[in-house]
Amino acid sequence: MTATRLCRTFQTAPAAVPRDDSAKFLVSGLTSEGFQTPDWLVPDIEDGTAPSMKAEAVDNVVEHLPEHAPDFAGRVLPRVEWAYDDATFRERGREQIDRLATEVGDHLDGFVVPKVGRLDDVRDAAGAIAEAERDAGLADGVLDMAIILETAPARSDLREICAFAADSRLSALVFGPVDYTAELGGRALDGERPRWDGLLEALSNETSAAGVAAIGGPFDQLFCERAGVTYYNAAGYADQVEHEATIGIDGSWSLHPKQTSQANRIHMPRTDELTEALGKVEAFNEAKREGTGAVVVDGQMVDEATYKNFANTVETVRAVDETHPTQTAQYYEAGLLERALSVELRFN
Repeated sequence: MTATRLCRTFQTAPAAVPRDDSAKFLVSGLTSEGFQTPDWLVPDIEDGTAPSMKAEAVDNVVEHLPEHAPDFAGRVLPRVEWAYDDATFRERGREQIDRLATEVGDHLDGFVVPKVGRLDDVRDAAGAIAEAERDAGLADGVLDMAIILETAPARSDLREICAFAADSRLSALVFGPVDYTAELGGRALDGERPRWDGLLEALSNETSAAGVAAIGGPFDQLFCERAGVTYYNAAGYADQVEHEATIGIDGSWSLHPKQTSQANRIHMPRTDELTEALGKVEAFNEAKREGTGAVVVDGQMVDEATYKNFANTVETVRAVDETHPTQTAQYYEAGLLERALSVELRFN
């Protein structure tokens, strides 16, 4: 697998909304079950929360994480405020990181930092997390950092930023197409933003080389209307997620539990894929035991290189099962899952 962390789904949830129960969406994410449970839940203190509610958003995270985070199957990484070109946003981000690390650091897996600039700005964000970690008395490196790639300077330093991940807490890069399009002066013609295929390909390549996760951008056309009926746009989101999976993007941004349920399924091997992979892994293992370097299975030659692809499929299933066993139990027949969990994987 190319990603250091399982992150099929990156679900943002506003940490405060203008209603009597302002933490409704935060708590809903923390108590989600089955395929609606994201791999990464991102309490949103930045764009998803109104400017007047930022303080309440932090309060909500502090209040609700101790109760719900211990039973949450995924990882929790709040998105704080930050901006490479605005010192006020960076200072607020540091304050948010400091307070959350101090008060609920034991329930956090890291932070998501938006609107970073060049490599030096990414280093500064990582330094802010490291300082807060030390001040809170947490173990060194326990808090990860994901950054949102949504500015021209960050895109210009993409390779250098990914290389920085080799000896830092940086574990994922997330694409932010809305701010990126705006910063480049792009236009949403007929309501459609550019797909930025070249950027996504570069993101997949550079994160794979660095061993960090790549996450696609949000799909905000949640609902469609036709003949007076409003319905969830499942097909549109599936098209985007399948495209991301095809080019090696490890996970997808989710804005809604329905999107999380879709992306979780799309980013895990189908039953037929797993069946094929297991058959070829098992046949290759037998060939190796007999001293053969390659074997033909169903007309395809399986050698060391192709073997690794099939082994990666099995490893993906194992990674999902380790964190979300209810999902794998629901998705795969019991005998097939047992084969995936017990088969020997050889990488040399």
